Amino acid sequence: MAAIPGGDVHLRDDRVNRRWTVALQPFALGRHPVTAELYAAVANLPEPAAGERRKPAVNASWLDAVSFCNALSERTGYAPAYAIGEDGETVICDWDADGYRLPTEAEWQHACKAGTTGYRYGALDDIAWHAGNAGGAIRDVGGKAPNAWGLYDMLGNAWEWCWDVYDPKIYGSYRIFRGGSWAEEARGCGATCRRRSHPAFRIDDLGFRLARSVPVL
Repeated sequence: MAAIPGGDVHLRDDRVNRRWTVALQPFALGRHPVTAELYAAVANLPEPAAGERRKPAVNASWLDAVSFCNALSERTGYAPAYAIGEDGETVICDWDADGYRLPTEAEWQHACKAGTTGYRYGALDDIAWHAGNAGGAIRDVGGKAPNAWGLYDMLGNAWEWCWDVYDPKIYGSYRIFRGGSWAEEARGCGATCRRRSHPAFRIDDLGFRLARSVPVL
């Protein structure tokens, strides 16, 4: 995982013309999305075919990702970050736990930009697999250039779930995902592009990346 410095993050929701700022503490973030190989090992699923192991784990819902974070934390001796209710859908995060969790939307955007100020941290074809260059398929992680903080595939290849609820008044429990994917047009692969869906939603271009509240030293 990479050490991500703290800082102020400026977010916006253009639907309702809302702007807000989040102050972040340092945290740790995976250098690339969770791979199919790691996901299968922790979730006790069949081992992926050789050509699939280093691709992002997709077809994973937000709830799947939360459960994976807890399972990996338990395997590695960390305190699980999530308390999952008996209904399987109510999730509370312990932000002081040292275990794995999903990044918040602010953390994700801050890490993606890596100190830059534009819509992208580099030329799109250099940093991302998208509909214009991916050949209609997801690709192995780490195949494009990283950002300045050593993070790969922050844009393109697979969308990534974040912790946050999108808009509870309008969309209920829908959660945010960020980053664009191999199937996304170029305009959707940017640091501030926001999408959302139900926490049980699964699709073949949506995965996730691990975060921890404890920064890497």
